Amino acid sequence: MNTISVFWFRRDLRLEDNAALYQALRSGKAVLPVFIFDTEILDKLENKQDRRVDFIHQALQSLDTELRNLGSSLNVRLGKPLEVWKNLLEEFPIEAVYANQDYEPYAEKRDQEIANFLKEKAVSFHTFKDQVIFEKSEVVKDDGKPYTVFTPYSKRWKQKLNDFYLKPYPTQKYFSNFIKNQNFSIPSLSQIGFEKTDTVFPAKYVKDLILENYAEKRDFPAVLGTSRLSVHLRFGTVSIRHLAQRGLAVSEKWLNELIWREFYMMIMWHFPQVIHRSFKPQYDQMVWENNDEHFAAWCAGHTGYPIVDAGMRELNATGFMHNRVRMITASFLTKHLLIDWRWGEAYFAEKLLDFELSSNNGGWQWSASSGCDAAPYFRIFNPYLQTEKFDPERFYIKKWIPEIGTVQYPKPIIQHEFARNRTLE
Repeated sequence: MNTISVFWFRRDLRLEDNAALYQALRSGKAVLPVFIFDTEILDKLENKQDRRVDFIHQALQSLDTELRNLGSSLNVRLGKPLEVWKNLLEEFPIEAVYANQDYEPYAEKRDQEIANFLKEKAVSFHTFKDQVIFEKSEVVKDDGKPYTVFTPYSKRWKQKLNDFYLKPYPTQKYFSNFIKNQNFSIPSLSQIGFEKTDTVFPAKYVKDLILENYAEKRDFPAVLGTSRLSVHLRFGTVSIRHLAQRGLAVSEKWLNELIWREFYMMIMWHFPQVIHRSFKPQYDQMVWENNDEHFAAWCAGHTGYPIVDAGMRELNATGFMHNRVRMITASFLTKHLLIDWRWGEAYFAEKLLDFELSSNNGGWQWSASSGCDAAPYFRIFNPYLQTEKFDPERFYIKKWIPEIGTVQYPKPIIQHEFARNRTLE
């Protein structure tokens, strides 16, 4: 019986320009495409109308349609990865497994466990870089130490960039190597224990016009001035190489945002302690107020600060929040309410469609001044000034707070000057 290779889809839900898929297809063996709904992750999601699970499910249906047009189909499993791999090895004559690297601690632990198991069964496990341009220690200082400040990191990142790193993987050349005539069916959302959401997901293509005007318009939440591609980056429905090429060609400011993402991934890889602790250890000695009522008001968008409340309501309603407003809401929680950044980070992790551990952690620690290259402790966003600057006509605020200006809208839960002085002390 002829042996086969398996390509394991994870955070790379696309056929085009996919590093490990390319290597699997050109290995010469028939390739079985597999996706695992990991119950270790799913069981921790309390909300069974999770937008991310819905997004992944729709992305898998698109992938399956593409594969069926090629005479193949997608094998989707549900369970703990190790158990799933035991079953796959019993069902198929697998010689090699291909996957793209994932850098989050859970993923690294999972992959090590699977690699050890496959090795015992004499099956090779190959992983490749795909979700970033530069990983781990590829962009470091001359002495080999990691950067902890963004600007010099980004300069070195750009110096190192050349056509080699941006070259797409021509997977299409080898599509005929997908395993044929396997009629697998994708379990429905309800079969994996979830429900459909009514979310309209952003398109995975961005117009040049948005990128051309990105530097001028990106800070204004009422206008469509950002690419909205973060969810596609998170789940790999678009190629980072393609996006970096677009950034180079059209907008360096936008390219810098892609570099921030890699900066935080690099930080998490070199300094895994940041996941639970402050990058600057002295900030772990902060005595937080952690007022439960204040936290509940912040979560619900009922603080009496319109720009903060609009942001939280947008997040709760859509799973998205504009980046400028993310900074304002995070600054408000940590510096006005003196609530531990980890509380806010966990709330965003639960709600954000584009939740990415390293970026979420990096952004929260930036706002709380506890992270690397963070805002200094005395930088406390004034929500009123931020509103005047970035939502002067109140279009964004009125969209999310229809009761603004009426008695229904709450009074501020804390006074700005008092909060600012308390934080500085």
